[in-house]
Amino acid sequence: MTAPFVTGLMALAFCAVHVFIGRLRQLHRTPRSRWLSFAGGVAVAYVFLHILPELAAHAITFEQAIGWRTAVAEGWVYTLALGGLVLFYGLERALSVSRGDRRAEEGRDRPAHGIFWLHIAASSTLIAIIAYLLNHREDGSAIGLALFFAAMILHLLTADYGARSDHPELYDARGRWVLAAATLGGWALGLVVELPDIAIGGLFAFVGGAIVLVVLKEELPQERESYFLPFLGGAAIYAALVLAELTLIA
Repeated sequence: MTAPFVTGLMALAFCAVHVFIGRLRQLHRTPRSRWLSFAGGVAVAYVFLHILPELAAHAITFEQAIGWRTAVAEGWVYTLALGGLVLFYGLERALSVSRGDRRAEEGRDRPAHGIFWLHIAASSTLIAIIAYLLNHREDGSAIGLALFFAAMILHLLTADYGARSDHPELYDARGRWVLAAATLGGWALGLVVELPDIAIGGLFAFVGGAIVLVVLKEELPQERESYFLPFLGGAAIYAALVLAELTLIA
């Protein structure tokens, strides 16, 4: 396990994103901030260059722990990733439908409170898992932790921006504090509970699928007026760092 002091500082940095995202005025504009597109590129690169390769390794863990054939173990691991993507797609779709209904009926461009809090609950679960993984990851090196932290804090920048855009009033009043509490709770849980390798693999898979959906949801819609070159730059720079790490290890 990495030194708790180091991972604790990282968890506090995650909390700072939750709490202060509304004060980053340069992000809240159209066309979309180039920094958000850059952050999206880094997060997607992390999924493809870190999480997906690790899923293959965790499939072996599934195979050894349960006795499944390799193909079956891999299928279950990637199904968990698909589950993360589908769950968050369903929540995003529910938010969109709720906003449309309230806009038509009340003239308010906000989702229903219950739908918003359901989304915050799911996001809290995801960030708690991410914070837990600060203390328990397949790659326990200092470089690996630094790359994980960089990718996740940029992912949270994108995700929290999207969550706050759905309902700024509720997010600023209580939502951001719920997310911050979930972050610290997940980190603290990682200090006292060490899950078996098969559970760590499942958590990694779920996180990977959810991140892919959140990033693509924020980057692809036409009204976002996103920037391709910053997105490409974020992905390319992070890929170069990962490849450099792998070269050093080799």
